[in-house]
Amino acid sequence: MSTVAPLKDLCLAGPLLFLTTCIAVLILASLYFLRIYRQMQRTTRIRGPHSPSWVFGFAKTVIDSTATSELYEHWANEYGPVYKIPHVLGQSRVILWDPKAISHFFARDTWFYNQTPFNKISIQATIGRGVMWADGQHHKRQRKILNPAFSAAAVRNLTSVFQDAAHKAVIAWDAEIGSNRGTDCAVVDVQQWMNHISLDSAGIGILSHDFGVLDGNDSEVAHVLNAFSSAANVSHNLVILAQRFPFIMKLPLPRTQFSQKLSLTVGKICEDMLSRTRKEKETGGADQRDKSCLGLLLKAEELGEGTGLTQQEVLDEARVLLLGGFETTAVSMTWAFIELARNPGIQTKLREECLEFGSTPSYDDLANKLPYLNAVVNEVLRLHAPVTEIPRSATQEDVIPLSEPMRTATGDFTDNVCIPKGTVVVVPFSALNRSVSVWGPDARTFKPSRWLKEDEGAHEAKGTLHGYRHLMSFGSGARMCLGRLFALTAFKAVLFIFMRNFVFEMADGPGVQIVESLGFLPRPRVIGSSEAGYSVPLRVRRYEV
Repeated sequence: MSTVAPLKDLCLAGPLLFLTTCIAVLILASLYFLRIYRQMQRTTRIRGPHSPSWVFGFAKTVIDSTATSELYEHWANEYGPVYKIPHVLGQSRVILWDPKAISHFFARDTWFYNQTPFNKISIQATIGRGVMWADGQHHKRQRKILNPAFSAAAVRNLTSVFQDAAHKAVIAWDAEIGSNRGTDCAVVDVQQWMNHISLDSAGIGILSHDFGVLDGNDSEVAHVLNAFSSAANVSHNLVILAQRFPFIMKLPLPRTQFSQKLSLTVGKICEDMLSRTRKEKETGGADQRDKSCLGLLLKAEELGEGTGLTQQEVLDEARVLLLGGFETTAVSMTWAFIELARNPGIQTKLREECLEFGSTPSYDDLANKLPYLNAVVNEVLRLHAPVTEIPRSATQEDVIPLSEPMRTATGDFTDNVCIPKGTVVVVPFSALNRSVSVWGPDARTFKPSRWLKEDEGAHEAKGTLHGYRHLMSFGSGARMCLGRLFALTAFKAVLFIFMRNFVFEMADGPGVQIVESLGFLPRPRVIGSSEAGYSVPLRVRRYEV
């Protein structure tokens, strides 16, 4: 009897346990689906174009099209200032065109909007887990440490560094022209020279190290950076698919291996410089009040993790700053020469201002006393933003406010848009910079005069966007470009010196086709040039009064 009773109780308990489990599962499933249903009810059904391909959506179109800016604006006009476009394998992205929505986005960037998984892996593989990679509190901590190195006071002291680099290039161009007997000109690859100027300036200004590329030194980092930035053989399909499956970037593919080589090479150089400076500090050879970028990094290292930086973070920051300082400035300066070569009237007007100024300008002169130089620089940055767009992943559900009501896919009107957690949101920098609705009917024309007071009606719509001079070129919010003053000062200082010394034109004529190669940043490249091996050939001659 004692054995039978427990067996009977067990037999009765079995169905009861199974029933209880089933009810619990049903309740949990119901709660889950109820949460999904409520989320779907809250989520705004926004409009957008139909997908041309289930596999790629519009991802290939956006990368390959030469008229991406026009396409984004066309969609905004057709579907509203916040719309979605189909992306890889049935996914979609939300595009922000409304200025109030964009301001809301930047106010929450790094906290409620983080780097996408693809960007996280790509950035880490190339330049480590520095300020570009970090989000939230980690980003805030790193940014706070680096800010003093890029203040107006710090950059003011670097102006002569940029000018020295430009003068070295002027001497080299003069020698090249002199060696061409029987002609008064020479053909130079302006992109390569801007790379050299930018690398030497970034090396001295950021890491207190002279790579000496302009002096003819054979620098390993110069070879790697030039090759990486001009890489045009990137598989678009692979990059697109990796945005859906980020682990692809960890496979031993050519682009991944190249990124790793760049990371190791630049990392080794940065580590050598950091080690040398550490030893100098230990022996009393380094200035303990050093406010340079390198000095601030090492000071932060002494504070340790928490308020300062770890040794690995110091190395990663050095990599980020060197590559960022090199790449963005070189790209912008190259575009400036292209636009001025295409527009000889604008080139002449700029040269006249630089010649009339006379003496070598100081930091404050470059900022305030050369209006046409500033106008040309702003217009280059407007038409050729170094970063074309930024995608971010929403870390939680968000309600995005709008400047004015827009029609949804259900036919209703709303003055805000609710997006679910995980939504990829994109701000299209280049498209906004070229928007006809913002900049007028000549938005896609190189027109520096739009930045001058006498150009009436040029500023009517610009107040709708935030950012540097109402441009998206440097971004906005917590991630606004850390080195914008560094880049702007270098850009202006170099351009001023070259304008006073040379007259230039496109080697293959003003109508030559120029495309953007998909490297670390989009870079210009001449198609079908008669100058073999030159990415952007320029014919230069000395300016003579």
